[in-house]
Amino acid sequence: MGNQRRSGVLLHPTSLPGPYGIGDLGSSAYEFVDFLEKSGQTLWQVLPLGPTGYGDSPYASFSTFAGNPLLISLDSLVSEGWLSAENLGEVPAFDPAKIDYGWVIWWKMPLLDLAAKNFLSHASGSVREDYERFLKEEASWLDDFALFMAVKEEFQKKAEAEGAWGKMWSNFWDRDIRLKEAKAEAVWRKKLSPTIEIKKVLQFWFFRQWLALRTYANQKGVQIVGDIPIFVAADSVDVWANREAFLLNEEGEPRFVAGVPPDYFSATGQLWGNPLYNWDYLRATGFAWWIKRIQAILKLVDIIRIDHFRGFEAYWEIPFGAPNAIKGRWVKAPGMELFAEVKRQLGQLPILAEDLGVITPEVEQMRDAFAFPGMKILQFAFDSNEAGASGNNPFLPHNYSSNCVVYTGSHDNDTIRGWWEAATPDDQKYSRDYIHDHSSQVAWGFIRAALASTAVYAVIPAQDLLDLPSWARMNTPSTLGGNWAWRLTDGQLSEALAKTFKDLTRLYGR
Repeated sequence: MGNQRRSGVLLHPTSLPGPYGIGDLGSSAYEFVDFLEKSGQTLWQVLPLGPTGYGDSPYASFSTFAGNPLLISLDSLVSEGWLSAENLGEVPAFDPAKIDYGWVIWWKMPLLDLAAKNFLSHASGSVREDYERFLKEEASWLDDFALFMAVKEEFQKKAEAEGAWGKMWSNFWDRDIRLKEAKAEAVWRKKLSPTIEIKKVLQFWFFRQWLALRTYANQKGVQIVGDIPIFVAADSVDVWANREAFLLNEEGEPRFVAGVPPDYFSATGQLWGNPLYNWDYLRATGFAWWIKRIQAILKLVDIIRIDHFRGFEAYWEIPFGAPNAIKGRWVKAPGMELFAEVKRQLGQLPILAEDLGVITPEVEQMRDAFAFPGMKILQFAFDSNEAGASGNNPFLPHNYSSNCVVYTGSHDNDTIRGWWEAATPDDQKYSRDYIHDHSSQVAWGFIRAALASTAVYAVIPAQDLLDLPSWARMNTPSTLGGNWAWRLTDGQLSEALAKTFKDLTRLYGR
């Protein structure tokens, strides 16, 4: 990946400002790129970009290949003529600082569907040619995705009518389509053809808008750091259409699920609930599904962050139906074989390894064998609950190797201000003494330490740039509700902030 010192900002597009209840790929996204350029930043890190479901988590997407329609810019659709300004009507009074996903979906999705119908009725010329080309190039995942989402909506209507909620394809669909029988597929494709076409148009727009934004960012010297979760959601087209690649029973339900054992974040561990891979099948097929997945994200981003990297060496296997993650076991995974095959087919890739959690020498060996930079969370350097405030703490900057990425905190951490306000006096004193910063804006001492460190990359969450307290954190692991909702508001990323950030970035050679 090179050894040029660089830095950037972690901000998911949903957190961008704007009037429509959720950040999108319109003007505010381009303004954010402009802010990065003014700040001297060359990295923009995002979370997974797929369509979200239960819990609104980008790490629990309906598809690892598709984009989130909620990120499509309505203003862009108006400017292209697929919606009129009148169609938008009176925009609800959305909270500018927090996403209410239920309200946003209720208001925005009908507008997107209307725009897609207009497109299908009237698109012609080069844009129609672009659409037809997109359908052919992405057919390997798009056809199944559009069918899955259309069928899912039909059965969701049935579930709601019966007062049932949270039903997945594996426990509520008719058995023939649940098992993806060819005859059932043909029936549903014909029955739901109009809806399926709408789903495809929305994907076309997402990719068109995202790739235009990425091109703009690249022209401004900014590279996009994307994110691949190691696991996929049980309620996803990935599992439905590739059942042989996962450890499932005959009805399509997981036999085992993923998580992590008890740790700092949770005394009962984290029960993620994702189905586990059938690594024997994946190995026998030359890891084709994973190769395809990595190729797909490389169309969207410049650098890949692989979430829960340690799970490629060994993963925590939890019996399906367990109430928590305590009674699991470590099972070996063929990560070395997988990444060797990735390298053989695709070359040396720009991959960052999220090597947090229970890290063993074997995990470190796998990471270093492919020269993947690991992650350092500066907040953990001073949190005695996490790693102990001592000179041997691997998160302290003086213990870094250069081939790593340092963050003040991740999307799963509290903000630096929030952590500080809840920290013990000893932890506060240790961080103050180490960073040698006693200003009132506590996050900026951490930002300075991250930028000054030997880590080749430094990435700062937008919330820490603004020195925001706990209410601005993105996610609290092992909790449901209220996560993934934080948003910037207009004017927060000021010219003064850009100058301060740029001055520090230059000072430390990034």
